[in-house]
Amino acid sequence: MIFENRSQAGKLLATKLVDLKKEGNLLVLAIPRGGVVVGKELAVSLNCPLDVIITKKIGAPGNPELAIGAVGAIGEPIIDEKLATQVGADEKYLQSSILKIKSEAERREKEFRQGKSPLELRNKAVILADDGVATGATMLAAIDIVRQQDPKKIIVAVPVVARDSLAKIEKLADEVVFLEAPEQFFAVGQFYENFEQVTDAEVVRSLNNY
Repeated sequence: MIFENRSQAGKLLATKLVDLKKEGNLLVLAIPRGGVVVGKELAVSLNCPLDVIITKKIGAPGNPELAIGAVGAIGEPIIDEKLATQVGADEKYLQSSILKIKSEAERREKEFRQGKSPLELRNKAVILADDGVATGATMLAAIDIVRQQDPKKIIVAVPVVARDSLAKIEKLADEVVFLEAPEQFFAVGQFYENFEQVTDAEVVRSLNNY
C-alpha cells in the first residue's frame, strides 16, 4: 500500500482504532515531526487530547550514530549498560550526554507546546503515533519512557512498520496497530507519494489548531 500523504495514512489508520473509544481516558502522543500529522488525525477521530513526545538517542563515544541508550524530556534515561561498557561510555560521559540531550528534548517540547502543560499519562490509554517505523529505536525508547509514567495501556499506532521492528515493538507495547508490515523495508518514505519534511512550524500549528 502506498499512502498519498501522512494525513491520509492517519485517517486510514484511525479506522482501525475506533474500538479504543470504549477504553476511555485516551490520549495520543505523537513523535515529531511527521508523527504529529498522523497523530492529529487519530486524535480527531477518537476525540481525545494530542501531545508530543521526544526521545533522542545517546550516541557512543566517537560513534554518535551507534545508540547506547535514549533520553526523553520525561522519565528516566534508558541505557544499554552492556553496550555502554563495551564502547567505553563511562559514568561521566553518560551523565554529560543525558543532561545535554534531556535539556534539548525539554526545550523542543516546550517550543512545540507553546506554553501548554504536558498531558498526565498516569492511568491513561496512551496511543504512541508516528508516520512509520524503520529500525524501531525511537519508538522502543518512547515506549520505555512512557511506561515509567504508569499508563493504563500503551498502544503503538503507525501506518507502516518494518517486519523485524514489529516483533520488537510487540514485546514492549500492550497493542500494536498498523496498516502495512512489509518484509522488504528500506525507508518510511518509500510508502508515501508525498513525504515532504514536516517543519517545526507545522507541528506547532497542528498542536495549537487541534
